[in-house]
Amino acid sequence: MTIPQDSGVSQAGRRANPWLVLFVLCLGFFMILLDTTIVNIAIPDLIDDLGASLDDILWILNAYILVYAVLLITAGRLGDIHGPKRLFMLGLVLFTVASIACGLAQSPEQLVAFRIAQGVGGALLTPQTLAVITTIFPAERRGAAFGVWGAVAGLATVTGPALGGWLVSEWGWRWIFYVNVPVGVLALALAAVFMPDLRFHRRHRLDLSGTGLVTLGLFLLCFGLIEGQSHDWGAVWGPVTIPMVIGAGVLVLAVFVWQLHARRDDEPLIPLRLFADRNFSVMNGVVAAVSFGMLGLFLPLTIYLQSVLGLSALQAGLTTAPMSAMSMVFAPFAGRLADGRHGRWALLGGMTLWTVGLTAVILTAQPGSDRGDLMPGLLVAGLGLGFVFAPLQTIAMRGVEPRQAGAASGVINTTRQLGAVIGAAAVGALLQAQLATSLAEQARTNAAGLPEGVRERFTEAFAHMGSGGMEVGAGQSGAHLPPGTPGPITELAHTTFQQGFTTAMKVTTALPLAVLALAALSVLLVRSRPAPVTIPDQPTPAPTTTDPVTADH
Repeated sequence: MTIPQDSGVSQAGRRANPWLVLFVLCLGFFMILLDTTIVNIAIPDLIDDLGASLDDILWILNAYILVYAVLLITAGRLGDIHGPKRLFMLGLVLFTVASIACGLAQSPEQLVAFRIAQGVGGALLTPQTLAVITTIFPAERRGAAFGVWGAVAGLATVTGPALGGWLVSEWGWRWIFYVNVPVGVLALALAAVFMPDLRFHRRHRLDLSGTGLVTLGLFLLCFGLIEGQSHDWGAVWGPVTIPMVIGAGVLVLAVFVWQLHARRDDEPLIPLRLFADRNFSVMNGVVAAVSFGMLGLFLPLTIYLQSVLGLSALQAGLTTAPMSAMSMVFAPFAGRLADGRHGRWALLGGMTLWTVGLTAVILTAQPGSDRGDLMPGLLVAGLGLGFVFAPLQTIAMRGVEPRQAGAASGVINTTRQLGAVIGAAAVGALLQAQLATSLAEQARTNAAGLPEGVRERFTEAFAHMGSGGMEVGAGQSGAHLPPGTPGPITELAHTTFQQGFTTAMKVTTALPLAVLALAALSVLLVRSRPAPVTIPDQPTPAPTTTDPVTADH
């Protein structure tokens, strides 16, 4: 029998207040996403307090996102098997306890281990949010719900630096982890009471071989992309190189896809029939591009705000706050549009405005700019971003059967994280290459009037900066000048860095902007009216002797 998708929603889900459930889901989801960006702002304090090396810092930042990205698909499937409520609450408990442990860490090694535990908790929680929203909201209200969810996703991404800057400045770096505790406890209590325990008649099985293959493949791919720049894309373990690690990851993922096809009549980890829906396939590409563009653009832009414009970490975070505010204001409206026939055009308009706004920000950015010069572009970008998340999620999940919502959510969230990893790696590598060129050229130009011996040392300082690491704190020049360097030369070094970095940033950001523009065009491939879905089984609340809405067993 062919029926509308939303008829599969359980009576427990219907009796539960879906907007209250959405609030609980967004509370947990906000906390998880916030931790992908909030830690960056505490790097100087971590180095000073824990005696962390550069490699330690890289792993403190990346251990979380690596584990998070690798486990999302498996966690989504586990939600289908054991019920999204159980996995959501388990993820909350693990993430909250791991946050306490992170705040108590006494060494870089301890902090890396606890960040891994945070990543596991976040991966268990995240896919359940989309799965529950897809199941408890009827189709005509789902877009508005995704609008709220999308606003939270955008808010968490751009709020991290500002909130982290305030916490580090006022309370110390440990509070970027402790702040999760009251939020996690509140979300856990509300989830226990208000989330329906949704189940299906069909008994699911976990595809163990598929789980192993996708976990190994994604780990190798993400590890290679994250570590590539720090190893100069060369050797990482003896004769093993970064390209070999990435190639092995791609090969393992290819075997995983073959295994999915071979088990298509059984119950593979990812039902390939999900990708028979053109809208789901296209939206996976778009969500990867959105993350690629967001991480790829904010990496150089954050450095520009602090090192070129001389803003503090908190000031740099607050500069992007208006964009976040615009996104929050318009996301619910975009969700209502997505509930009707205009979801495709809302998404196309949002992607276009976001790309145009960010392009304006990059073109406006000059060494002598101030925050006000960037504001028009940021506001346009925020308006566009508000029209991206809700239509994107609504279009992606509209044709998904509720019993496969966990698997679909795991796939699309994994795609989002892979886009972020690839974007950060690609833009980071390109930025380093452009800096090596533009800083050296700018140093040679600006040093023309210096005495010959000083000129040589001046240009060498910037050559080292371009090929090595770079300091990105407010007011720093980035060059490794010796102690006691005269003031005029130090000032010239700062001017050189401002000019060279701005030039490198403009060239580098052409890549993420091109990716966003291509994603905007791909929205035209979306079908306005997807075919109705045939659902062989219905979700039902877990057996209970009391209120089915609050049952939790």
